Amino acid sequence: MNQGSNRIMKALLINAYGEDAVFEVADVEKPEIKHGHVLVRIAASSVNTVDTMIRKMGKELPLSPETPAILGMDFAGTVEEVGQGVTGYSVGDEVYGCAGGLADLPGTLAEYIVADSNLISHKPASLSMREAAALPLVAITAYEGLTRAGIKQGQQVLVHGGSGGVGHVALQLAKHFGADVYSTGGGEKQLALIAQLGATAINYKTETVEQYVATHTGGAGFDVVFDSVGGMNMANSFEAAALNGQVVSTVAMCELDLSVAHFKGLSLHVVFMLIPMLHNVGREQHAEILRQLAQIVDSGGLKPVLDESRFSLAEVGQAHARLESGQAMGKVVVGS
Repeated sequence: MNQGSNRIMKALLINAYGEDAVFEVADVEKPEIKHGHVLVRIAASSVNTVDTMIRKMGKELPLSPETPAILGMDFAGTVEEVGQGVTGYSVGDEVYGCAGGLADLPGTLAEYIVADSNLISHKPASLSMREAAALPLVAITAYEGLTRAGIKQGQQVLVHGGSGGVGHVALQLAKHFGADVYSTGGGEKQLALIAQLGATAINYKTETVEQYVATHTGGAGFDVVFDSVGGMNMANSFEAAALNGQVVSTVAMCELDLSVAHFKGLSLHVVFMLIPMLHNVGREQHAEILRQLAQIVDSGGLKPVLDESRFSLAEVGQAHARLESGQAMGKVVVGS
């Protein structure tokens, strides 16, 4: 992503939402610095499922910005200007975060973003810009879910969808916190990645919940179930959880009978990590989580997996298609 002129920058705009919505390269006004924010020259951004949902559904989703819109939430880049009231950042610092692309916050599919300093942190030193850009949304989600579930050393933890964006991070963080980690996948590549990341792989297509609970927990169930698949899979999470167990869901938009959860005394933690961005509540918690994640990454406890495909800023439409194809392994990243 090349630096534009002093007042103009390149951005990818969505002018109309829908299944056939397209991104258009445009010259737009470079954002101006404001109190509590930093101006960042963006090196890379990653594509999340919520980005594709906004592109297709538009105002059916209450979090979608008005068109013409600059989408994109995650980024990594370099600080070029520091606003009043900001401490801890200087020009030239490499940072990462999830700070735009919804409601009234312009997104990251552009050369620059003015980001709230409470939504960013210094980039992990051991990661490239592309790797760092892959982390914020999924890693904050995974960290919040596991910590809200009270994860402890020695627990048995099941991660549904351990090869996906959130799942592959939750798997690694659970291991970092000292848990004995198991994870479901549905194909050879997915199961191989799960094993490579250090968890016991479970093929949900060939094993029933009852079977793998019996095999790995003696029928007692898992202390924590992290469900990054969501929807009706939550019923499988309830079945897999131990008595008085903890279930974390990142996709809870469904109608479900809670009888099993009731009779097992389960606690359900629904994680919607966009709340601080949407409501401007608790944003500093995201900055703190990103700081913690950077330390975990640089200590060797977490490494993002990037899809093999590479996309420039102008190719973001292809990047969205890659994520939606279901063929991507790891995070899809846009930029250098």
